[in-house]
Amino acid sequence: MKQGWEIKKLGDAMHIARGGSPRPIKKYITDDPNGINWIKIGDASDSSKYIYKTKQKINKDGLHKTRFVEEGDFLLSNSMSFGRPYIMKTNGCIHDGWLVLKENNTTILDKDFLYYLLCSPYIFEQFDSLAAGSTVRNLNISLVSSVEIPIPPLDEQKRIVAKLDECFEAVDKARANVEKNLNNAKELFQSQLNQIFSQKGDGWVEKKLGEVCEFENGDRGKNYPSRSKFVSEGIPFVNAGHLDNGKVIIENLNYITQENYNLLSRGKFSIGDILFCLRGSLGKYAMIDSLERGAIASSLVIVRVTKELINNFLFYYFDSPICIKMIEEYAGGTAQPNLGAKDLAKFNISYPPLDEQKRTVAKLDALYSQTQSLESNYQQELDALDELKKSILQKAFSGELTIDNG
Repeated sequence: MKQGWEIKKLGDAMHIARGGSPRPIKKYITDDPNGINWIKIGDASDSSKYIYKTKQKINKDGLHKTRFVEEGDFLLSNSMSFGRPYIMKTNGCIHDGWLVLKENNTTILDKDFLYYLLCSPYIFEQFDSLAAGSTVRNLNISLVSSVEIPIPPLDEQKRIVAKLDECFEAVDKARANVEKNLNNAKELFQSQLNQIFSQKGDGWVEKKLGEVCEFENGDRGKNYPSRSKFVSEGIPFVNAGHLDNGKVIIENLNYITQENYNLLSRGKFSIGDILFCLRGSLGKYAMIDSLERGAIASSLVIVRVTKELINNFLFYYFDSPICIKMIEEYAGGTAQPNLGAKDLAKFNISYPPLDEQKRTVAKLDALYSQTQSLESNYQQELDALDELKKSILQKAFSGELTIDNG
């Protein structure tokens, strides 16, 4: 540690308290514009340093059952985005998913210095170590209070903040350019899909999915595999959480016994089938290309093509803006959107003869491969920039960052 720096417990430098939730919360939520801001995790953006406003308010009756925070206070998320700090730019009340850090009687920390410090690996590694072994990784007052922080003199804190601001401005500019390139790559592929599936050229026909596909729901009867029936090895049992980017993620699959599988009357898939999510993560889909067999949860439906379509053509259709728009229209903006297989069967699809479908799929396969390669490269650049930020922060709070004293 650099000469002239102190080490203190965070609880000695700041007053730390936990939020509270009036229950039942619905009783206290109000539309009154003069209500008190009710600060939720959703009011904080991952990319933002501050919380400016809230989506909900509570009435004054709930005030004695929660905790009031003021502009300038620090909030720490103690569960979801574990240890993520925010600075309040408004007043309001916090529930028990937040910890608040307030200045005590001594001003020994510059606010921006503390923000960078709380964002740093120096602090997160202590949070992570102290919370290790817990069933649920939550922060609490005792844990946060015990974290050790380096405290340089205030004028040096300000110089460190100025240096970090300068470094991160350059990093953030580079990140914005990479993110723009990443979005452009994704939009190029979506544009191609839109162009293909909005065609109605010579030889193309338009039908309902139900006319060219068959649908098979999962078995919802007494033999439905509950969590208690899962085994460590056996027949894959796939739910919505196992679908990602058009594939089934096999690392975290659930399994059922052969006996349980045999008792199922429907919902059994094989290679070439497409799984489509009807509830929760509505619209997620995946092609079965490596699992020889398995069964689906009730949130999914198996979609099989008939002789007029090839399955890879249907696979790309499910990713097209045409299909996504129909999903949104059927979902109707509800809080828990869902479809039935009968609804999916009403979707319109345009398609050419089989030979042209094969040529279209080959073209899309090549473009998809190029897009995935670009996305992978851009993601690696983003990861490298994140690591650079962590490295700069680590140096800053171990006294290794070169600071211009002029």
